[in-house]
Amino acid sequence: MGRTVIVGDVHGCRVELEKLLDRIDFASGDRLVFVGDLVARGPDSRGVLDIARRTGAVIVRGNHEEKLIAWRAARNTWMRGKASAKEPLGRTHRDVAHSLRPVDWTLLETSPLYFDLPEHGARVVHAGVLPNVAIEHQMPSVLLNVRVIKNSGGPPILWGARYNGSPHVVFGHNATQGLQLHKCATGLDTGCVYGGRLTAMVLAEGQKIPRSFEARRQLLVSQAAARIYCDHGDAGGRRRLRVA
Repeated sequence: MGRTVIVGDVHGCRVELEKLLDRIDFASGDRLVFVGDLVARGPDSRGVLDIARRTGAVIVRGNHEEKLIAWRAARNTWMRGKASAKEPLGRTHRDVAHSLRPVDWTLLETSPLYFDLPEHGARVVHAGVLPNVAIEHQMPSVLLNVRVIKNSGGPPILWGARYNGSPHVVFGHNATQGLQLHKCATGLDTGCVYGGRLTAMVLAEGQKIPRSFEARRQLLVSQAAARIYCDHGDAGGRRRLRVA
C-alpha cells in the first residue's frame, strides 16, 4: 500500500478537494480517508461523493451525514405509515438530500463512526472522543458532535487538550478553532467552506504520527478556498474563524 491521506471537512468544496489531491499528487495505491462532513453548505456535495467513490475512499460519518441519514430513515418510516411526521430538515440539507442518488445514500449509510489505522497508530473520528473512555463505550453523539468537555473549576476545555491516550486521534468538526495540534490528537477542520483552507495529513506507508508539533506540521498540505461559500455565523459559529 502507498500513502494514507486524511482529509478534513470538505462540505461540498469539490474544486478545492480536486486541487488538494493534485497538490499532493494522489495516485493509485494511495489510500484516502475523510473525517466526515463531506456534504452540505458548499456548492457540490454530489461531486465530492463522486470523488470519494472513484478513489475508493473511507468516509467516516460526520454530523451532516448523520442528519441526512436520520431524515431519510424518518421519511421512509413515515411513507410506510409507521410515523406521524417526518424529521424536519433545513433548506440546505433538504436540497442536498433531494439531489442524492441511491449510490450516494449507500455510501453515506455504510459509513463508520470511526476508522482505525493501526499501521499509523491512528484513529479517525469526526468530532472527537471523551478521554479515558474506551471507543466501544463512546456514544455516537460524542463521536459526531463533541468539541469541548467539562473542566472542573474552570470553563470548558477542548477535548483534545485532555486526551492523553493511544491511538492518536485525527478529527474535524471544529472550524472555529482551525488547525488543532494536541499531544495525542490532530484536528484538520480549517474551514474551507467558510473561506479558509482544506487540509490533509499525508502519511508515508507505515509512518506513525509524530508527537512533535513541528514534525506533524510537515505532514500537512492545504488548499485555499476559492471563496466564502457559507458565512460562519449563519452556520452557528460564535467565534471568529481561525484558518491558520
